[in-house]
Amino acid sequence: MNHEDVHSHPILELQEKIQPEIMELVKQQRLHRLCEGTCFRKISSRRRQDKFWYCRLSPNHKVLHYGDLDDGAKGAVPHESLQEKLAVADIKAVVTGKDCPHMKERAALRQNKEVQELAFSILYESDEYLNFIAPNKHEYCVWTDGLNALLGKEMTSDLTKSDLDTLLSMEMKLRLLDLENIKIPETPPPIPKEPSDYNFVYDCN
Repeated sequence: MNHEDVHSHPILELQEKIQPEIMELVKQQRLHRLCEGTCFRKISSRRRQDKFWYCRLSPNHKVLHYGDLDDGAKGAVPHESLQEKLAVADIKAVVTGKDCPHMKERAALRQNKEVQELAFSILYESDEYLNFIAPNKHEYCVWTDGLNALLGKEMTSDLTKSDLDTLLSMEMKLRLLDLENIKIPETPPPIPKEPSDYNFVYDCN
């Protein structure tokens, strides 16, 4: 499609119609990734940080299971073997970056901009926090998106925007495949006037 077709009114209407379906697909992918879980590095005051912990969402999306990892543990960890749990219903909010408690408490972390961009925390009960530092930007986006989805909030990460644009573009191309080289009108054709009578209608009874 050329630039004019992409920005025509019928195309934009179709995009608006299918965008919620695509966003729901992205949401389900995020929740599925949370169910698989992620290994996080433990926050330590020591210079060497070689301890890890694991967090994953239960298959029914109601509980976060987490706990320390054995030194030799690799791959996905079953939620039954994780010692701690937090009910999703008890989560009050998700905070990110410099607003996280572990960023405020530790000057060394706060001054490290790269770490600050990967930090997020889950607030539960009155003033309890579960603090995270994601292993990379992709995991940070997956987890913050997934947690926001669990709380019924909007997913706003750059990864979501990228996934939405890619999937929406692919879906639009598939749906418009049969209209290749056909001019799409800006406005729908006029509705004809009603006939003077309906005697031509066949009565099935």
